[in-house]
Amino acid sequence: MYKLKNLPEQMEDALFTRLYQQYAPALLTHFVVNLPSRMDAEDLLLDVFVKALEHQALLSTFSLEEQRLWLWRVAHNRQIDYYRRTSHRKVVTLDEVAEMLYEEDERAPERTALQHEENRTLLLHLKRLPRLQQEVLRLRFVNGLRSSEIAQLVGKKDGSIRTLISRSLNLLREIYSREKEE
Repeated sequence: MYKLKNLPEQMEDALFTRLYQQYAPALLTHFVVNLPSRMDAEDLLLDVFVKALEHQALLSTFSLEEQRLWLWRVAHNRQIDYYRRTSHRKVVTLDEVAEMLYEEDERAPERTALQHEENRTLLLHLKRLPRLQQEVLRLRFVNGLRSSEIAQLVGKKDGSIRTLISRSLNLLREIYSREKEE
């Protein structure tokens, strides 16, 4: 254990133990909630208490409230440092890597050809819809507009647009169903 010159060992241990027992659970909870992984939270908690260990002589001169505030300030600063470090590097999870590999598989020539065929079929079916339904679906799913925004563009009420989108999608499903039966 790190030794301080001015404090007897019993006082040093008692102060650090009390600080850890009293504030570690709350600090860990704070870090877990605000950081992407529990391991990062535990690392920051360790950093906070290493700093407390290094500054025990100073902490022993503080009141209980000042000690609490000091620990939370150190925790806050460590968290800011963490965000600064991680904002410069991209962290990729295993799930993201698996998804990237799956996407690469999706780009295989056979899949690309099938996707093009599906897109052509969808376009043919969309052309069978009335002009307003085609426009509303394009604005919703291609342009990503909300129904209220579409309503303003086409001069209709929001509820009417939502109904029109629903009916258009149902009509497309019906067209696909009829095609499969043939």
